[in-house]
Amino acid sequence: MSELVRLTEYYYREELYNCAEAVIHAANDYYHLDLKPEDMKMFGGFGAGMFSGFVCGSLSACVAVISKMVIKDRARKEMDDVRPKIRETVRIFKEHLGGTSCPELKPKYFTKDELCLRTTLLAAEALEKAVRQVTEDQE
Repeated sequence: MSELVRLTEYYYREELYNCAEAVIHAANDYYHLDLKPEDMKMFGGFGAGMFSGFVCGSLSACVAVISKMVIKDRARKEMDDVRPKIRETVRIFKEHLGGTSCPELKPKYFTKDELCLRTTLLAAEALEKAVRQVTEDQE
């Protein structure tokens, strides 16, 4: 188990953060994103697919991490660079987990005892792959 996945599991299980919060907290620690605890509260509402299931909260957190890493000023001004990296992140997530929405993922990974832990850990693995891809592209 990688360190990012281990941290994600810790934040999900021990700190009782939801999927999005666990991924963003773990990524903040692992990638030194310099997000403050107050900033990370913004991700609370993305859990459980924004409490609607539309887009997995873990995926939202992955996109946020990549955005933080690649956007220098404003995404709109950097669209040619940012768009393919975000699309690649979503592609990697979808390929690794088999979907991007809670209705696609929940039947595969949700359990009554562990809730979305497995989805969240797989999301952390997908994030690692996406970060490797994005950083290779920047070099």
